[in-house]
Amino acid sequence: MPLLEPKPEALRPAAGRSPSPDRVPDGRAPGTPASLRAGLTALLGPEKVLWKISDLVRYASDASPYRFLPQVVVVPEDIDDISAILSYAHGNGRDVVFRAAGTSLNGQAQGEDILVDVRRHWTGVEVLDGGARARIRPGTTVMRANATLARHGRLLGPDPASAIACTVGGVVANNASGMTAGTTRNSYRTVSSLTFVLPSGTVVDTGAPDADGLLQQAEPVLCDTLLALKAEIEADERLTARIRAKYEIKNTNGYRLDAFLDGSTPVQILRGLMIGSQGTFGFISEVVFDTLPLDRHVSSALLFFPSLTAAAAAVPRFNEAGAVAVELMDGNTLRSSVKVQGVPADWAGLPTGTTALLVEFRAPDEAALTAYEEAAGSVVTGLELVVPVRSVTNAFTRDPGTVAGYWKARKAFVTAVGGSRPSGTTLITEDFAVPPSRLAEACEALLELQEVHGFDAAVAGHAAHGNLHFLLAFDAAKPDDVERYAAFMDDFCTLVTERFDGSLKAEHATGRNIAPFLELEWGPRATELMWRTKQAIDPGGVLAPRVVLDRDPKAHLRGLKTIPKVEPVADPCIECGFCEPTCPSEDLTTTPRQRIVLRREMMRQMDGSPVETGLLDVYGYDAVDTCAGDSTCKLACPVGIDTGAMMKDFRHHRHSPREERVAALTAKHFRTLEASARLAVAAADMLTDRVGDRLLRSATRLARKAVSPDLMPEWLPEMPGAAPRALPPTSRSGASAVYYPACVNRIFGGPPGAGTLPLADAVVSVSARAGRPVWIPGDLRGTCCATIWHSKGYLAANTLMANRVVEAAWGWTAGGKLPLVIDASSCTLGVAREVVPYLTEENRELHAELTVVDSLVWAAGLLPSLTVFRKAGTAVLHPTCSMEHLGDVPQLRAVAEACAEEVVLPDDAGCCGFAGDRGMLHKELTDSATAKEGAEIRGHDYDTFLSANRMCEIGMDRATGRHYRSALIELEWATRPVL
Repeated sequence: MPLLEPKPEALRPAAGRSPSPDRVPDGRAPGTPASLRAGLTALLGPEKVLWKISDLVRYASDASPYRFLPQVVVVPEDIDDISAILSYAHGNGRDVVFRAAGTSLNGQAQGEDILVDVRRHWTGVEVLDGGARARIRPGTTVMRANATLARHGRLLGPDPASAIACTVGGVVANNASGMTAGTTRNSYRTVSSLTFVLPSGTVVDTGAPDADGLLQQAEPVLCDTLLALKAEIEADERLTARIRAKYEIKNTNGYRLDAFLDGSTPVQILRGLMIGSQGTFGFISEVVFDTLPLDRHVSSALLFFPSLTAAAAAVPRFNEAGAVAVELMDGNTLRSSVKVQGVPADWAGLPTGTTALLVEFRAPDEAALTAYEEAAGSVVTGLELVVPVRSVTNAFTRDPGTVAGYWKARKAFVTAVGGSRPSGTTLITEDFAVPPSRLAEACEALLELQEVHGFDAAVAGHAAHGNLHFLLAFDAAKPDDVERYAAFMDDFCTLVTERFDGSLKAEHATGRNIAPFLELEWGPRATELMWRTKQAIDPGGVLAPRVVLDRDPKAHLRGLKTIPKVEPVADPCIECGFCEPTCPSEDLTTTPRQRIVLRREMMRQMDGSPVETGLLDVYGYDAVDTCAGDSTCKLACPVGIDTGAMMKDFRHHRHSPREERVAALTAKHFRTLEASARLAVAAADMLTDRVGDRLLRSATRLARKAVSPDLMPEWLPEMPGAAPRALPPTSRSGASAVYYPACVNRIFGGPPGAGTLPLADAVVSVSARAGRPVWIPGDLRGTCCATIWHSKGYLAANTLMANRVVEAAWGWTAGGKLPLVIDASSCTLGVAREVVPYLTEENRELHAELTVVDSLVWAAGLLPSLTVFRKAGTAVLHPTCSMEHLGDVPQLRAVAEACAEEVVLPDDAGCCGFAGDRGMLHKELTDSATAKEGAEIRGHDYDTFLSANRMCEIGMDRATGRHYRSALIELEWATRPVL
């Protein structure tokens, strides 16, 4: 064992907690049963079979209120793997559930046997017909697909609020719609063709010209049965009329029986049935969408009403005016959303009954938008709006930032309200639809029902389509609370179906949650047809048993998950999964959601249980060590949960007092350490020039085994040489800013490049050229942004350096009179924000007087005073996670656009995972994090590769085989006068 290997015991939860009723039992601690593991490993290979108890636990939870522990998780790469899994299930009496993003809200992506991860290897977008159509793989997020389509002025019809995380496969499988899709833009209406694998293993491409002939040959009984069911339905005029009526409003409860009416052949019928089938009919491996125009002219308003019913009554008038979206948010929703960054703080004081409508018009041109605004103005004139707090304007705006803020608040509904629920309670998200003309009446009835059962739910939804969502919180560990929820559900489902003839699931799909109430909505005749359809397509019952169809009247109460308290920073998490696509370790170990899920299971366990011990044994590497600590999860989370901060705190808890003292000494004597590090890099560069990288790599690998792989970096071939020993001369007199070259740029040199200057020289030169000279303090060596220690959880060292650098910066800037320009985005973030919690009260006051400016922002400000003499052809950008935190990506693009004819931001750009030195401690993290972005870049020819953080540039060098450099080096070269 390495000398300084962290001890798992340091992360064990405090003793004395009570075990939860739904804890994983001790008998599951070994993970997947040996025979099941052996069978699937022989079939797929060991790398595709996840069997440890930690694997099973992290896949057991999703965004729903349910939790079911699978027996095994498999990660297929292609259709052959899928077919093999289905064949294995048939032959061994197993069942299979497909899971992609895990954002489903009703338990349809949870299984108790073989769970199949169909996200990891199933991404990709192919644009067809100039963007009119798109072929998309099921693991692709909606946001990623739309990013590609936006270049062609197109977008997908479905637009769920979870677009940042939910996948196309899940959207189609649930027929999820969203804010604007309604009944005309959803998957059922906009999918051109599907490729899917039936439970038997038969692959069907509905777009193939000979699809029906191939299906008839492979599945004759199925074809005959589908046509017989079609004939039976069409012969029943009353049933046919009922089916048509059910889909006049949004409805995802049960199977799409109108597929039998809309399709004339077995393949066409199956194409319709697969949409909204929730993984119970087959695996969708590819989707071809008919895309829609992206109307870029937008006008929106957030209009405030005195009550929920008053707001609902106004909805039809905006529908008549042509609004593309009318979204409702009640008082509970509005007040909870103040936790969302950018939402006005005074919303917290909104009166109880206050309700808002977010109304949006979109048009292809200015004239059409103006006409919409005039129509909207006429509607608003006739409304009795209120101004309960100062931030309310009740006015339409075209300002993109304001509009984006409105939508951010609306899309954060589930997470913001869920994050405000009482600690330890489970969140239920209900979703129903009524005829839009009866929305106000339905709102009033819902409020009365809540009061009867003692709930104070938050309500929001797609009011234009009569579709509302509401959230309930209760304690699943308390039988009385579960019974209260059960009684509410009985009355609610009766209300929606009998009084309003509505849909019990408008867009979230039946799942496990509404399965017991399916017949209540559809009646025995239609429900029986659904059972017969399932039997025809999946006669062995292999796929997703108890999803959609379940004869147990209490199935919706089975598997409800408790939510034990965890560390305060993570306790508000509702396990929605919005954070996952941004996480560098998503495809390597765990995601932010999974880190929290695993921690919660530890809290459910008895002290020292075998399951707790099994989770702790791997949590150190899987959760703590391979977390980049970049906190991009905080950006993606609507309520700002920073799992990276929790992992850094865990790193601190694993340190011994001696390790903390040693780290503090490195901070205290950082001037010596910095000089030694630069000399070591220079020596290593000379050595590799003579004998190559092999010797250094071998030596560092041995040191890592002896000391600790989380403390001793590994030498990488992409490591640059040393920075110049001396910084360029500057003068304090006449300086427009203080320039602080980050320690990483004082240690490591830039990439090779003919005619380019070292970074510090480039910043000094281009600033002087623009008439805004900078000054480099002579005593900056030995100071640092403190991120080195902060990222590793060394509290004393971090505190020491944070205070040192702020005191020094205050002096350099003459008490904040000059801005402090920093040339590495992570260091800018460190000095501007991350040092603050560790400062003394006096130094916090000094810090408040500082103006910390990232070099990209500084450079963008120089552009009007610079003349460009030469440009590269194409520049590809790598925005770092720190730029995202700082909001500096527009400045990176602006600088790049001054330097290149064409600027490209890769669709798959994300955090590189290098995270200071973490890419040298765990190179597998960077390799995984950059795989998609690297492949995208290697597939094209670019002239220059730009970022603004040296360590991230090294990570991208490793990912692409290209040489990245600071955009400021490129700007200096572009604006250097031609001699």
